[in-house]
Amino acid sequence: MDMMTAVLFGGPSPEHDISILTGLQAAHALLRTERSVVGIYWSKTGEFYRVPPTLEAPAFAHGVPAEAEPLMLIVGGRSGFGSLSSGLRPKLEMLAISVVVNCCHGGPGEDGSIQATMDLAGLRYTGPSAATAAIGMDKLSFAALAAAAGVPVLPRVAGDGAIPFEGPYIVKPRFGGSSIGIEVVRDQATLRDRIRSSVHLRSGAVVEPFRDDLYDLQIAIRSYPELTLSAIERPTRTAGAAAILTYSDKYQPGTGMASAPRELPALLKPETEEQLRQIAERTATLIQARGVTRIDFLANDAGELFLNEANTIPGSLSHYLFLEPKQTLAEQLASDIREAMERPTYAPVTQGADGSVLQSAATIAQKLA
Repeated sequence: MDMMTAVLFGGPSPEHDISILTGLQAAHALLRTERSVVGIYWSKTGEFYRVPPTLEAPAFAHGVPAEAEPLMLIVGGRSGFGSLSSGLRPKLEMLAISVVVNCCHGGPGEDGSIQATMDLAGLRYTGPSAATAAIGMDKLSFAALAAAAGVPVLPRVAGDGAIPFEGPYIVKPRFGGSSIGIEVVRDQATLRDRIRSSVHLRSGAVVEPFRDDLYDLQIAIRSYPELTLSAIERPTRTAGAAAILTYSDKYQPGTGMASAPRELPALLKPETEEQLRQIAERTATLIQARGVTRIDFLANDAGELFLNEANTIPGSLSHYLFLEPKQTLAEQLASDIREAMERPTYAPVTQGADGSVLQSAATIAQKLA
């Protein structure tokens, strides 16, 4: 039986639509190679479907495409993605998948949930491990980890506690992407109101001081076959734009990240570029980055530089940032797939669980006494 490369995209996430675009880019690129490709669409309500990898984005505009076939993700026994055959006696038919290219953005596709499930199902996949994904998605924990390692970050606190600095403030979902649900507010009363009312902040919020002198810088890192850094980009905003880089700034209608306004490569002072690259490498090592990770910074003309966050499954897989040597998306994906096959994420260790503690244990009733 021929083994297939599965491309997973969608998911119950605010970034569901962008994930579809990334997934379709990956699927179409892989179709140009000799690989057998299957699309796996994860709906906004959490169901999995097999879809033709040749579909275009409008097929998903109103939900599940007409060509979709229901799938199950099974853990234990015959693990993996499968479906029930039709007929009076349906049988479980498993997809012969060698590797999953994970193109999910935000939500359970990027917070470690689907990674842990695929680990338990024995599936090899591209992108971050469950632990790395969880660290990258939790903005509070990520900033605390960076600060503990001596990496410069802005003050960042949980939104449900005391705010030890003056406004204006920038409030972000604690568990979310880099642009959706982020707002600038001037005072604590407005801040508290936003935290109570925003659907994106219900699971937690983080608060930082807002500084209008800071601008965005981004760099991507590939982990295989060796740590490789991309060019640095400075995203730009359209005239009359908001005070922060917004979702619409990043994802222009019909074009996406690769065509959004930017300065690439960014024109930086040599010392700023060197510092940014050093911090990016250090961050990648710190979080055990895997696959392609985009690392975001804030900087100003005075030479200050702050680590902002790590996007462990970035939009368009940040392919457009790697200028030299230039690779096709198919070549980049081939490298990611080799990493997934050669460096699997899940290697449970049971050494030490030899039964000796159980042999000598008292009865459970005695332990409960």
